[in-house]
Amino acid sequence: MHNLRADPVRLWDTLMTTAAIGGTVKGGICRLTLTDHDRKVRAWLQAQAEAAGCTVTRDDMGVMFARRPGRRADVPPIGIGSHMDTQPTGGKFDGNLGVLAALEVLRTLDAAGYETFAPIELVNWTNEEGARFSPPMLASGVFAGVFARDWACERTDTEGVSFGAALEAIGERGGEVCGQHPLSAFFELHIEQGPILEAEGLDIGAVTGVQGMRWFEVTVTGQEAHTGATPMHLRKNALLGAARLVEKVEAIARAHAPLAVATVGSMRVKPNSPNVVPGEVFLTVDLRHPEAVVLEAMGAELDAALGAACEPLGLSVASTKIWDQPPVVFDSQCVAAVRGAAEACGLKVRDMVSGAGHDAAYVSRVAPTAMVFVPCQGGVSHNEAEFSTQEQCGAGAQVLLQAVLEYDRRLAEQAR
Repeated sequence: MHNLRADPVRLWDTLMTTAAIGGTVKGGICRLTLTDHDRKVRAWLQAQAEAAGCTVTRDDMGVMFARRPGRRADVPPIGIGSHMDTQPTGGKFDGNLGVLAALEVLRTLDAAGYETFAPIELVNWTNEEGARFSPPMLASGVFAGVFARDWACERTDTEGVSFGAALEAIGERGGEVCGQHPLSAFFELHIEQGPILEAEGLDIGAVTGVQGMRWFEVTVTGQEAHTGATPMHLRKNALLGAARLVEKVEAIARAHAPLAVATVGSMRVKPNSPNVVPGEVFLTVDLRHPEAVVLEAMGAELDAALGAACEPLGLSVASTKIWDQPPVVFDSQCVAAVRGAAEACGLKVRDMVSGAGHDAAYVSRVAPTAMVFVPCQGGVSHNEAEFSTQEQCGAGAQVLLQAVLEYDRRLAEQAR
């Protein structure tokens, strides 16, 4: 099986081809989930997978499965993949590399006529980014039983369109119930989205888990007033309270350095007029840490910070936790398969914890799971400038191929 070689040039061509679907003038991609661009890239993916001898199906959250048969049809498939939706100003590699490398694995196996023991299945998850429908990893969350499907389908975008309506509109709702699709294992290739591998001159990250994350939606309420006629000491400026809260969120992360991160990433001001004191501000808070006990402490500190920032200004504040992902530890055998594959390929590898969330984190609740990281230039991601080289992408695809074949070999041995 070590003679099988993924084709980095062919993989690169697919990355560049699909980047044109929703491509931006700055060289990135704007391909929000369940939009027409998403529909087009899904149709392209289905055609390519079918040409590689796969059968393509969808579940009722729009998750795509492209199955290549194995010797044993009664054994659940080994899943490989990621997502193809992007941020509004996303790059070419986040998510896309994982799906297209999975396609490259299927093409490599097909070209060689190689028969695996278990079926191998490309998976394209829906709404990983959460850029259109919050929270992120929505479909994989339903798949793992974290979210109820009805609740997920009721999520709305900024225009008031629900996930369920958008799914129907582009014709991507399948007949299989999401979550009733067993997997023997799942492997996800992804760019690191951070600077560690590049800084240490390494080729591959064998991802042992994902740090814990909590998202909050916060509304600060004051009173709208005329900016020229209202004295400073009589104002109830919601934006001032929000600004002080932003500083407190920054302080929470720094108090738990170096592993903690905390971000206010989105803010909406009402009425957003130059000569009106802001009466309401909506903002999001993102807290992350690899240890559950520290993440819990950060959440408690955020609760205290809400009142400390707003009450002295005569403001009211309300907070809702909309996402709570505990720290994730991946399956040791799957991680070993990734590590061993990298070493067998002569690549420099290290174990690492993911700072970003991924579909694999939820899938790990229902199937043995691991991830493969490759470097990205400057650690930049969620940005049109996001970049990994052809060689780095090809190395990731080769490690993915070898890890899957190694895990497949173990499944065959267990069956014997």
